[in-house]
Amino acid sequence: MTQIFAQYAVESGSTIAKVLQTAPLPPLENRILLMHALQLTRTQLITQDQRTLDAQQAQQLSALFQRRQQGEPIAYIVGKREFFGLKFIVTPDVLIPRPDTELLVELALDRLPDDATQLSVLDLGTGSGAIAIAIAHSRPDVAVTAVDVSAAALAVTQRNAETHLAPTALFRTVQSDWYAALSEQRFDVIVSNPPYIVDGDQHLSQGDLRFEPTDALTDHADGLSALRRIIADAKNHLKPDGWLLMEHGYDQASAVRALLQEQHFNEVQSWQDLAGIERVSGGKIK
Repeated sequence: MTQIFAQYAVESGSTIAKVLQTAPLPPLENRILLMHALQLTRTQLITQDQRTLDAQQAQQLSALFQRRQQGEPIAYIVGKREFFGLKFIVTPDVLIPRPDTELLVELALDRLPDDATQLSVLDLGTGSGAIAIAIAHSRPDVAVTAVDVSAAALAVTQRNAETHLAPTALFRTVQSDWYAALSEQRFDVIVSNPPYIVDGDQHLSQGDLRFEPTDALTDHADGLSALRRIIADAKNHLKPDGWLLMEHGYDQASAVRALLQEQHFNEVQSWQDLAGIERVSGGKIK
């Protein structure tokens, strides 16, 4: 399969229809790359399928197909990924937002009363800002703080915030190693999708993960060190009755619940994603 992809090249003068028939990727990926390269909508791709490609377009498409054949994620190639109904800019400096993480947003929104004032949310390890911005976009009355240790990641967050949030939005970014730069500020909800893959896990060298920032995927330890730190310090940054909600690995729910119980959180529980996997765990402080 790799050799077939490597040899494939779009010929100048080919029609869109021909490229769709002969390109080596799955049909959906072929369409995405064509729409990206030619700046077409899906409808235009269908109605203009007899349009011919010039030499520059053919060369550009050939390069895109080869990048994908080499395993580079579609999201990095086109520079965008949809999350919670919004299109987010993504670069190799940030993780690619995934549908499973939308559960974290939904749970956070459920814990923000409609009739309360001066509500605040903290997103630790924000990356592209997808979680924080999805919350801020859904609840413009809520003050949202997006934290990351990476300046490059926060630059992506800021670009996404400028795209999806009004200039008057109660949204800010803070460069910080978890809570370090937050002093004594407290929040109604803290959310996080921290690095939780165990060091040396075979998945780190497979699929899209090969191209994503390693430090955002693994804690270079047992997969729980970042979660331990977040849980241990959360009580110093949550308001009374505040919630801590964290995404974790498919087999870590029991361990995360135990960590929450050790720190005397109440209503400790885990929630399943669409695949029936316990993907988020959390609890409330008194």
